[in-house]
Amino acid sequence: MSVTSRYKDAWDGFWGEASGEPGSVLWDAEPALTAGLHLALYEPHVDHPGLPLLDLGCGNGTQTRFLADRFPTVMGADLSDAAVELAAQQEKSQAAGGDAPSGEMRFRQLDAVDTDQVAALREELGDCNVYMRGVLHQCDPQDRQVLADTVATLVGERGRAFVVELAEAAGQQLARLAQAASGPPPKLQPVFRHGIVPGAVSDADMVEYFRTAGLTVFASGSLPLTTTEYQKDGSRIELPSKWLVLGRR
Repeated sequence: MSVTSRYKDAWDGFWGEASGEPGSVLWDAEPALTAGLHLALYEPHVDHPGLPLLDLGCGNGTQTRFLADRFPTVMGADLSDAAVELAAQQEKSQAAGGDAPSGEMRFRQLDAVDTDQVAALREELGDCNVYMRGVLHQCDPQDRQVLADTVATLVGERGRAFVVELAEAAGQQLARLAQAASGPPPKLQPVFRHGIVPGAVSDADMVEYFRTAGLTVFASGSLPLTTTEYQKDGSRIELPSKWLVLGRR
């Protein structure tokens, strides 16, 4: 099984248009406001920090580079070839400027619901720690359980996963923004133009997918997800999100 070509084409189109400028993508907020907050919740549950860390759905790699300063080996993986290419280009540019992360970092194209690709990656890396931000709610419904199964496969017996997804209320908030009289905020427009529909997974279903995959929820909570877009009053748009720390007993 693999994702539909429509879905992959949508993401390649989105990332192919992305400028690469910091903050140009709606969810590409600086790591101190995103992955940094998540690590404070995640790291107390990571029993084996020396395992490879997989940033699943890495996009342009902003959060991956932050993670590579805190874990010895980090791989960013994304469905979109255009995203992986952009991430690799930015990695080279930063390394040339003397801003390489302290850990080993690489990027790879991965269809996370292709069981053959996932099995090959699992064979290569062994047990992994996994960071996944905003991927499940972007999947087609028939792919969501398979994606949760992929996370379970990759963490194996020793790894831990941190998964954060837009909450149900975020979908309602985004719908209101999209229907504003003045039109959607500029950074939201390319999301809808490419047919990418966020915030479509219920809070209860999010937990159930991973429990069905055989994972235990070690911790959970709610957290505002900071975007790079602003309200008319100058405040940042924040979207409600749900987070889970997952693994095997």
